[in-house]
Amino acid sequence: MTFMQTLRDRWQQAGTLVCVGLDPEPAKFPARFAADADAVFAFNRDIVDATAQYACAFKPQIAHFAALGAEDALTRLIAYIHSNHPGIPVILDSKRGDIGSTAQHYASEAFDRYAADAVTANPYLGRDSVQPFLDRADRGVVVLCRTSNPGAGDLQDLLVDGRPLYQHVAEKVAREWNGHGNCSLVVGATWPAQLREVRAIVGDVPFLVPGVGAQGGDVEAVVSNAKTADGTGLMVSSSRAILYASSGEDYAQAAASAAKSLRDQINRYR
Repeated sequence: MTFMQTLRDRWQQAGTLVCVGLDPEPAKFPARFAADADAVFAFNRDIVDATAQYACAFKPQIAHFAALGAEDALTRLIAYIHSNHPGIPVILDSKRGDIGSTAQHYASEAFDRYAADAVTANPYLGRDSVQPFLDRADRGVVVLCRTSNPGAGDLQDLLVDGRPLYQHVAEKVAREWNGHGNCSLVVGATWPAQLREVRAIVGDVPFLVPGVGAQGGDVEAVVSNAKTADGTGLMVSSSRAILYASSGEDYAQAAASAAKSLRDQINRYR
């Protein structure tokens, strides 16, 4: 199935809109991993197994692996998810976007090397910089629109023809770039008014929503402003609040509890 088909099936069958971010920071791992040469893979594997029943997607962040020289662990982790938790798509969070053959290589990196089901992409070099991702009709392209970080407004709120730039991005992606129906948008939980505005522009295009948990986004505001008519349309992403819910021996159980709690919070407002 395509990424979008898999995601929609997961929303319906598992009843969850939680996207579990996988951002390994070995300094935060429980003590049991201190002497484990394969700690990055082993810790994330345990988190995946513990939270899978509550996840609509997993989102490994490539820089967290690459900075540790753990690209092999990332490859094995994605393969592990596909093998042991089929039906849960993997979004490679790499925010790629570049020109010409470089963009082709980034698409190959995400979809061929790592076998991700979707990838995050930066639209600010224009359509040609994301075209190689868009061309992979079976894979997802999650385009940055209104991000959750404090400085997002430095550029994304700039007025262009009387409207903020992020609204132009949303409209262009939904109306011009989404020919294969494989696009979604990153819209941060920290901007509930913007979530509502973007939803009005793009219809049922799915949102990846970072910013709940450690960044303080309000779950009720996210769901009420951004859900689609059928109560889905969202991948509400949480990383640190789930991964590092405990640094003790109960780390996996605590991660599962945090993921379940977020799922239940979201579902209260659907």
